[in-house]
Amino acid sequence: YSISRILKGGWHLAGGHGDIDPGRAVEDMVPFVEAGLTTFDCADIYTGVEEMIGDFRRRYPSLAARVRVHTKHVPDYVIMATADPAYTESIIDRSLRRLGMERLDMVQYCWWDTAVPGYVETAMVLKDLQQKGKIAELSVTNFNARIIAELIEAGFPILSNQVQYSVLDNRAESDTIGICRANDIYLLCYGSLAGGFLSESWLGKPEPTEDFTNRSLTKYKLVIDDFGGWVLFQDLLRALKTVGERQGAGIAQVAVRWVLDRPMVGGAIVGATSTRHLDQNIG
Repeated sequence: YSISRILKGGWHLAGGHGDIDPGRAVEDMVPFVEAGLTTFDCADIYTGVEEMIGDFRRRYPSLAARVRVHTKHVPDYVIMATADPAYTESIIDRSLRRLGMERLDMVQYCWWDTAVPGYVETAMVLKDLQQKGKIAELSVTNFNARIIAELIEAGFPILSNQVQYSVLDNRAESDTIGICRANDIYLLCYGSLAGGFLSESWLGKPEPTEDFTNRSLTKYKLVIDDFGGWVLFQDLLRALKTVGERQGAGIAQVAVRWVLDRPMVGGAIVGATSTRHLDQNIG
């Protein structure tokens, strides 16, 4: 199963990151594919994103033939405890319709709270749907080593685990990488740019104190706080800049390449609402 090592993330197209023009977003997918970034990441809960990718597939069938689409199955929080096979299949069928596909390339399974029972049973329903031909590959999202081991024991095939992983957040190294290495499971990493914090734009800037309008910045500022705070974060940016100067690269490029070079990392998901940073992503 082959993917581009940089994946075009779809969360940023779901709202909360400025106004999105769906038609423009579809057209912007073309240069990504032409540049070799041929794997798109989305989810059933990313509002409108599966539909945008479906529109792209219908509008540009020759380019669509080169694209892998990774979506997610994320049962509604209030339904988790009562999710049955019919509900799970209905969500998969909806993704198939939205994307205009006869079989989903990859479904990444997520369960909001593993204290709520039923996640193994729902995983087995997804496996049944794979055997029925509706899903090609099965993976997981945000599951720790204990849950991954439980799913493997139950017979759920896991190709990859999508996790938050960056120079700011290396929690995946505690035990997840070990079980992934033992079971040939690759990591698909999001948050590698911390929503844009890992860039020259924040080098030497004072710590922001006002509320962000951008969902990513709100989220990843908390990651910076957990990392050790703004002063340590500035030290990190200076270190990344020093490395980049040796390589003729920017801070963001060094940060993403660091993730790609970690053990068992299959790819880094870079969120994009436009082609503005496409050249840097290629670099």
